[in-house]
Amino acid sequence: MRIAAIMTQSPPLDQPAAGAPPGQADEHVLLASLRNGNRGAAEELVRHTYRRIWALLFRLTGGEEEVAADLTQETYRKAWAALPSFDGRSAFSTWAFRIAYTTWLNHRRRPRPVVPMEDGLAARVRSEDPDAEALTERAQQDERLMRAVLGLPDPHRRLVAARFWGEVPVRELSAAEGISEQALRKRLRKALAILRDTLEVKS
Repeated sequence: MRIAAIMTQSPPLDQPAAGAPPGQADEHVLLASLRNGNRGAAEELVRHTYRRIWALLFRLTGGEEEVAADLTQETYRKAWAALPSFDGRSAFSTWAFRIAYTTWLNHRRRPRPVVPMEDGLAARVRSEDPDAEALTERAQQDERLMRAVLGLPDPHRRLVAARFWGEVPVRELSAAEGISEQALRKRLRKALAILRDTLEVKS
């Protein structure tokens, strides 16, 4: 199983499309404008980051679209409330990803019904679909991968989710983590090796 290829497979997104992400200099302008009460700046930041944050949460929640959307809204609510503490050392999107990840962790710790994998698959795959078998296999693969990622220790889990599901560049992640790019890549390689071993054992 090729871990990197599987990790970068895109979920079926029907969320608002994002434009090209603004550069960090542009982000500083937007953030300064937002701090001065310009709601249009907030809408612009959301427009450029929403799709990737939703995709990250979609993966972390195991494909629960409504839950991912709710957690995305909660992420932005927390981001605006914490904006005075944002020092700008990392990109806004990277900072928001960390908030999204923490928001998901808090959600995960709340008591909630556990849906068996088979029931989840049945809801996503119709038996009359001519490609049902292939879709079921893909869904099972996604389920195994998601469980393996969630089984990683922090910070490996957070870094893998942000890098591959959130598409956060290595440069931005290393700045946010306060480590060199070389050190970050080393952590990612170790995390992928753990994932590979875990999935090989379970396959």
